[in-house]
Amino acid sequence: MDLKVFNSPAGPVMDWGAGPRRCAVGPAGIGANKKEGDGKTPIGAFQLREVFWRADRTQKPTTVLPIRALVPEDGWCDFPADPNYNKLIKHPYPVSAEHLWLDSHVYDIIAVVGFNDEPVVAGAGSAIFLHLAREGYPPTAGCVALTDHDLRAALAQFKREDRVRITT
Repeated sequence: MDLKVFNSPAGPVMDWGAGPRRCAVGPAGIGANKKEGDGKTPIGAFQLREVFWRADRTQKPTTVLPIRALVPEDGWCDFPADPNYNKLIKHPYPVSAEHLWLDSHVYDIIAVVGFNDEPVVAGAGSAIFLHLAREGYPPTAGCVALTDHDLRAALAQFKREDRVRITT
């Protein structure tokens, strides 16, 4: 079943048929015309590409998607002028690239959202993931964040033909 992200009266939620679950989105909310660094969670229907997880800290999630364990060198390029913009890279990297191996637990499970990747448009936004929420659900940089339990449940029922559908 599709993962539907939308605003409810109580704030942003995700529903995959198990009832709406609280989630965090970007500080600028859910919006169109996403640009790099604008804090928006992009509107649209997107595939999930793959899943990464911290094998040293958590159990492997159940999913039909391609999955691999993160390594300390993993990163995601967020420098629009780089040919690897919005792609997985290895650190050290010569330009701006987010580290995926974090001290915090937010990237212990990451599902890569197929946003701005076919084709990649420089400056149109990068590194849109489903990942773990911080306590209290503070805003993300533009990703969708859920509890460990909810993210695992959503991934477990997700089918390859399903989409992440983000609406206001």
